[in-house]
Amino acid sequence: MSSQTYRAIAHRKFNALQSLIPKNWLLDPLPDPLPLDVRSLVLKSTVLTPDELSITSSHDATSLSQLIHSRALTSEAVTTAFCKRAAIAQQLTNCLSEVLFLPAIERSRALDAEYKRTGKTRGPLHGIPISLKDTFNMKGFDSSIGFAGLAENPAMENAALVDILLDQGAVLYCKTNVSQTLMALDSHNHLFGRVLNPRNTRVTAGGSSGGEGALIAMRGSVLGIGTDIGGSVRIPAMCNGLYSIKPSSQRIPFIGQEIGQLPGIDKLGLQASAGLMATSVRDCELVLKAIADANPWEKDPNVAFGPWEGQGEIGRKPLFGVMRADGITTPLPPVSRVLDETVEAIRKAGFEVVEINAPAFKKCHSLANKFFGIGGNNYTFDILERTGEPLIPWLDARLRRKGPADLMQLSGLHVKKSALEKEMLELWRDKNGRKIDALICPVAPHPVPEIDKWNGVGYTSAFVVLDYPAGTLPVRDVSNDDLNDKLPDSEALGGWDSKNRDLCELTTFIPLVFCLSYHYHMFQCSCCPFPCSVEAVGNSVLHGYANPSEIGHPNPNDRNVYLNTKLSVQVLAPRLQERRLYQAMKLIHKILHGADSETRAKILSQSTVA
Repeated sequence: MSSQTYRAIAHRKFNALQSLIPKNWLLDPLPDPLPLDVRSLVLKSTVLTPDELSITSSHDATSLSQLIHSRALTSEAVTTAFCKRAAIAQQLTNCLSEVLFLPAIERSRALDAEYKRTGKTRGPLHGIPISLKDTFNMKGFDSSIGFAGLAENPAMENAALVDILLDQGAVLYCKTNVSQTLMALDSHNHLFGRVLNPRNTRVTAGGSSGGEGALIAMRGSVLGIGTDIGGSVRIPAMCNGLYSIKPSSQRIPFIGQEIGQLPGIDKLGLQASAGLMATSVRDCELVLKAIADANPWEKDPNVAFGPWEGQGEIGRKPLFGVMRADGITTPLPPVSRVLDETVEAIRKAGFEVVEINAPAFKKCHSLANKFFGIGGNNYTFDILERTGEPLIPWLDARLRRKGPADLMQLSGLHVKKSALEKEMLELWRDKNGRKIDALICPVAPHPVPEIDKWNGVGYTSAFVVLDYPAGTLPVRDVSNDDLNDKLPDSEALGGWDSKNRDLCELTTFIPLVFCLSYHYHMFQCSCCPFPCSVEAVGNSVLHGYANPSEIGHPNPNDRNVYLNTKLSVQVLAPRLQERRLYQAMKLIHKILHGADSETRAKILSQSTVA
């Protein structure tokens, strides 16, 4: 096909998306240049009323549910507020792929009328707006996942999880932007453009669920559902300072999604999980319990039976384990420091933490990479070639067509996986044979890096290989002290470790003004490091470049880029024990941040602009 085909599709999709944002929800002309933290612009807009600002800034899903159940708030008021804030988030971060605002508001009115008439709510999620990653099929809407070749082809039926969320009373009001192919750790594609991190536009919003992460960080959503096969829920949560849980693959319905792969191939390799991101740890339980109590195994035969109460629990005085490194990339000083602080806080609270040395941890990295390539990427390239669409620059240097794995190769990978699963069971007992309730380790060996600089997924993909439930727990902001630590004098462990160290070299920053075009991103501008359409530069109402001649470029190794980002830890539990994971995360969160209302309010305010 003509190489222009994908551009025409992208142009239509963009115009269609923008047309669904009511004109009175559009922002006034933005400051030029934009601030690094675009969340501050929410307060300066007149789109949200004071009540709507309070609804979206001051609550998590649990408190909103309580207010709706007590009739202090209506679902319509809550849904309208989040639709408006999602519209703002889209204009500032490019986080949406499908807009369902009007149908969502209509549903919220119907839910309010039903509650008034019957005195009963639909379920624990009654009236709560929930956003969805673009992969989830919703009848009548695209699941294009950033491919022009999959656009303009609405789904014929809902994914199983979509039906469950609706049955539990949720209001689904938007779908969110992803990375092209779902294989990149930075959410960027030619159909919708690049997602920006609202806390710090110099760093990545993560991927492939980066649109979800950015939307929730903007408080344009209070709860978001994504997917994770290499870290695609946990990494955006880390990048945007959120809580997340990736369950085991058989816990939440996954059928009915578009993943851009040969249908059925996921059964031959590593299986992705549907997971969630939230602004509070307790919201993780709200969603997981609601799904478990809906008997999801009746909607998806791949889901294991197990009510919420049967999904494990920590001991009365739990024992924690800490894994500090994977043997391939040594965590950089800020990551090691926050892990040390977390362990010290747990010990000071009266709980024991034992050091875990797991030589087999490093085997997970290479095995995961082999599984990721079993299809040879041929189905992906077939989709791209339908419209002449190129790979995004980051993938262009990494993705190639190749022969798919044969039966013997697949068999060999699964033999290694089974042996590794058995070997790693040793993680859950200390040297004295005591049960370890939960494990703590980094989410990544580096802080949140600059756009397209994520170094590897070994710390997250390992637990997809093992199918352990895993969560991201934000700890604190990066401080100036974190930037002063020296790198170790020891020799790098290898190429991955060497590249990781490059992310923390001391150098000088040259300011960069980011391109925030709301048209599609196609060509490499001479003025910026991002692919950006020539048409967009001329036509975009909101474009970040007023003075291209004054634009600088970031030094790729500047430590200051990490300021105004969050440091997080990863928490793990054994396979299919999501309740045990949640309880461990809840306890660690309480130890780190306290449980009093004043502290909770402070934590919430740190993730908002209010």
